[in-house]
Amino acid sequence: MRLRTIALLIIPAIFALAPSPAPAQLTRVNVGYSAISADQLPAWVAKDSGIFEKNGLDVQLIFFTGGSTAILALVSGDVPITQVAGPGLVSSALAGSESVFVAAGITSLNYVLMGKPGLTKPEQLKGGSVAISRFGSATDSIARFALKAIGLTPGKDVTLVQVGSGPARLDAALTGKVSAAVINPPSNYIAEKRGLTVVVDVAKMGLVFQHTGAATTRKFIKEHPDTVRKYVKAHVEAVHRTWTDKEAGVRALAKYMGRGVDRDILEKSAQGILTESLLPKKQYPSLKGLQTVLDEILDEIAGRDPRAKTAKPEQFVDFSFIKELDQSGYLDSLYKKK
Repeated sequence: MRLRTIALLIIPAIFALAPSPAPAQLTRVNVGYSAISADQLPAWVAKDSGIFEKNGLDVQLIFFTGGSTAILALVSGDVPITQVAGPGLVSSALAGSESVFVAAGITSLNYVLMGKPGLTKPEQLKGGSVAISRFGSATDSIARFALKAIGLTPGKDVTLVQVGSGPARLDAALTGKVSAAVINPPSNYIAEKRGLTVVVDVAKMGLVFQHTGAATTRKFIKEHPDTVRKYVKAHVEAVHRTWTDKEAGVRALAKYMGRGVDRDILEKSAQGILTESLLPKKQYPSLKGLQTVLDEILDEIAGRDPRAKTAKPEQFVDFSFIKELDQSGYLDSLYKKK
């Protein structure tokens, strides 16, 4: 009886002293993003809500000013995954980079062209300047598209000026350093409060457009398929969190936008992208949106790069990871009411 009592006392003590299992090692990966706007929420929410870690990733987010800079970092290998818009990726892939989208992100445009104080009519832009992030970026393409829509020729009637991030472009318009700026949420809501007016509302044109999505290279997919698989899963979980948890989006925007942005603007920005046309729940990169990039936005490329004329949207995507999640039923299970 005594031996049994002693054993009952000793065995639990042995288990208490035994080391607990080591936590699974996270895969470290640098991930780029190319704007300070609500379009970047999938990566921001995944980072700030612990979704990357839950999926076995230790993600370091790195900011690059403009999509052209972000895609250069992807191609050089400085970041193996990045959030970037269609124009930058398509231009890079046509040049031989083998960059591809693996998740859709944003599949329409929520940009506006807003004029400096006192500029209210399109014709007032003639002879002036428009702020973009970088040449070759989405804002470059959007500015050209918006100007053509109001009968102005970029580079002839209006000068495009590289300024940087959305807040920097907003500041350039507010201070009159440029005549107008291409901006999107939250910067356009801040601009409205500061008295700027919309010259061209590109969002209302209803273009299906492959905008800011998750991209990598075919080389990285071949060498590290499990990392890409984990990333795409984290991405779709972050999209789900953005759709279902308002505070997650607001918190992420508040952190990355910096201090001084009113809560109502943060809320409006986070909720404003929650439409199937902007942030689809099933995150397939948009072939139709990539065709828009090829046909409408990058028509100037076709003049100097004949490959753009014969390119197909399928060249710029890898559906395998998102399709795997969809066919397994995982995407549908995320949105089932509990």
